[in-house]
Amino acid sequence: MHPYLRATFWILLYLLLVQAPLFVLLLGPKPAGDGFWFDFSLALGFAATAMMAIMFLLTARFQRATAPFGIDLVYYFHRLAAIGAFVFATIHPLVLFYKEPGLLRVILDGTLPLHLWTGLVSWVALAALMVSSLWRKSLHIHYDAWRVAHVLLALTALLLGVAHIVGVGHYSATFWKTWLWLGIALSCLTAAVRVRLVKPLQLLRRPWRVARVIEERGSSWTLVLRPEGHGGFRYLPGQFAWLTLRSSPFAMREHPFSISSSAATAGEISFTIKELGDFTNRIGEIRVGETAWIDGPYGTFSIDISQAPGYVFVAGGVGIAPIMSMLRTLADRGDRRPLLLFYAYHTWERTTFREELEELRERIDLTVVYVLSEPPADWEGEQGLLREEIFARGLPADRAARECFICGPTPMIAVAEKALARQGIALTHIHSEIFDLV
Repeated sequence: MHPYLRATFWILLYLLLVQAPLFVLLLGPKPAGDGFWFDFSLALGFAATAMMAIMFLLTARFQRATAPFGIDLVYYFHRLAAIGAFVFATIHPLVLFYKEPGLLRVILDGTLPLHLWTGLVSWVALAALMVSSLWRKSLHIHYDAWRVAHVLLALTALLLGVAHIVGVGHYSATFWKTWLWLGIALSCLTAAVRVRLVKPLQLLRRPWRVARVIEERGSSWTLVLRPEGHGGFRYLPGQFAWLTLRSSPFAMREHPFSISSSAATAGEISFTIKELGDFTNRIGEIRVGETAWIDGPYGTFSIDISQAPGYVFVAGGVGIAPIMSMLRTLADRGDRRPLLLFYAYHTWERTTFREELEELRERIDLTVVYVLSEPPADWEGEQGLLREEIFARGLPADRAARECFICGPTPMIAVAEKALARQGIALTHIHSEIFDLV
């Protein structure tokens, strides 16, 4: 099936699953009507609960479902959909309070019945989930603690939301409609068990061992891992995987990192990681011989998926990692297609892989345009921030035929996407890897 058709199928399936409860609940006997606003409020509550349920499936890492989009884009959509669900869940009671002010007095008096308490606590859990996720870094919440809290809050919000719907019974009072919602809750629990129990069990049988720890420029480290007792896995250049170190795969301390090694070589796999966050600040302390667990590969950010007569790469900081995987793979394959890399960094001294990039230019048809925001006094190349004028000067005449790959901080991606499009490159030829999944 064509990738666009597969993408359309999964989008339509998502919309169907979200809206299905709204239509199914209309089947059979209908309760006495309480007016448009009451039904509208219930519809918002049903939609919010269905959207929460689908969140578990979106993040269950089903490779067949995520393949047309890339799991990074799926996680980004997960974030936007969660905001939508929270908005629906918030408007749901506000409409009822407006039409029935007595409900608010019941809450303030503390005489709320159990089936309404479940709805209220479900909303509180969803609100806590949103705040802790959207402002995790500014609230200084440790990543590992956030991962555990995120799952617990999501399960609480969904299960109590379903209990609220079943308890109220309006449009869901019949036996089979009650079991519809219970089935939805059970499917989400099954997805959670798959990710948190079944997947770790599979990883336990396929351990990896740290073979080398290489210090790179720019406070970055390359971890080279070797499969222990198995053959590893094949991956496409540019893909990423979830890496667990110094923890059991059950501990929910996995982190997504781009693979930086060549996909043309079997066995070992490399990750280049910058000291940036809670976990990565201590990445240099990893020692040879330590056990690791790898869940992957994932992603569609790859030259093997988007074939072209030539490529343009745009990297910012450690966003060079997946691009190095693609460049190394092309070199190992003896590929002679023209390649152009725009590489933005702060200083020349800290530019990661600058020596290897010079070596690669002898093996592949590679042109590198460095863009330094803090250049040395004798610097004659591009300087400042990456901007459209730099692309206009550096892009080749056949730019429209090339596929473009962008990886780096989100603001840089936005600038590069717009600039490349204005320079005549079709949006379908521009591929971005979101730098921060969570």
